[in-house]
Amino acid sequence: MTFSDSQLETIPAQLVDCEQWVCWRETVRDGKPTKLPVDASTGQIASTTDPATWADIETVLEYVEQPTTSADGIGFVFTDDDPFVGIDLDDCRTLETGADDEWAIEIIDRLDSYTEVSPSGTGYHVIVRGALQTDRNRKGDLEIYETARFFTVTGDHVDRTPKQVTDRSDVLQVIQQEYLETTVDDESEHRARTRSSSEAEVDLADTELIEKATAAKNGDRFERLWEGSTAGYDSHSEADMALCFYLAFWTGGDQSRVDRLFRRSGLIREKWDQIHYADGSTYGEKTVERAVAKTTDVYTPRGTDETTAVDTGQLTSVDEYRRRTVQQPYLAERNRLLEERITELEAAIEQRDNYIERLEARTDHRRESSTRDEQAEDEERSDESGDEVQGRTDTSSPVWSYFKRILGRQR
Repeated sequence: MTFSDSQLETIPAQLVDCEQWVCWRETVRDGKPTKLPVDASTGQIASTTDPATWADIETVLEYVEQPTTSADGIGFVFTDDDPFVGIDLDDCRTLETGADDEWAIEIIDRLDSYTEVSPSGTGYHVIVRGALQTDRNRKGDLEIYETARFFTVTGDHVDRTPKQVTDRSDVLQVIQQEYLETTVDDESEHRARTRSSSEAEVDLADTELIEKATAAKNGDRFERLWEGSTAGYDSHSEADMALCFYLAFWTGGDQSRVDRLFRRSGLIREKWDQIHYADGSTYGEKTVERAVAKTTDVYTPRGTDETTAVDTGQLTSVDEYRRRTVQQPYLAERNRLLEERITELEAAIEQRDNYIERLEARTDHRRESSTRDEQAEDEERSDESGDEVQGRTDTSSPVWSYFKRILGRQR
């Protein structure tokens, strides 16, 4: 395998400078292709936990480009001592057309760090700076690694992504929660599983149910969402989730009915049926699942104050979800941009302060020079005046002696 200059130039310098490189070759184990790390110094199998089997990038490139080499490419080893995390997106890219699955596009765009096409051409590798928050690092076609693993590196950079490895700790945490956790949380999952069938059954026609939801104390909010308005929400997706919370309450947590009713609302769009998650779930399926799991109260035809039920239970869930889940990626992104802006402003302030210090030093220097010049001029004038006076009173001069002789004769 030969790397072109353009491929090598795209590999971030942050990785190039590390001596954590290996070669790799593909083999078959149990009927499945497997990539094995190779020590570029010996040609033997390398270990992702033994630095003695790693090398700098020049050494592994020299080995992989030898005509007789057994290596198929180069790879980078993640360790506890570096800040790098690798995100592996499998089977999300069509080799012939380059078309991407929606869930992979969303993850790549949100991570916004160095991304390249995998050796097979059917997936992507994203590398960020950060740390994993849980031990769960794999689900479906998504895998995330930070230590004791290696990533194949192709240099086939995805143009729309940065050429540097960026710090994405906050977004990485949110992606772990959204894509790798089995449910929103264990308590919500338990509620969803144990909710009684009698509690979940709401014997109302769809039309009647919508009328009740609209007539409730906060029915104006429901009605705006039902008609397709996203006003008051940071995104269309957040509005989708809010409407699903309302529907989860009024349907008794019936996921299939929430989905059916949502499709009648003004918020429905093509994205609802698009696959967005590594486990094959669509955007709509996952939105309904999370709304139902997070709903703490549901409507019951008997014994429920219909004018306040959504207010006291459902809206608390909406607010809670917006704080803890939906807004997290947006807030993380805002914080990142604010931190970058603060850094830029601090640098500008430092430059300004340095400039002011230089101006003040220059002014002081000029002031001191001017003072020295004035003192020199004063001293020079003083010397000249002294010489003149001395010349007028010096009794030892020939002129004074002459006058003395004349005055003496006259006496």
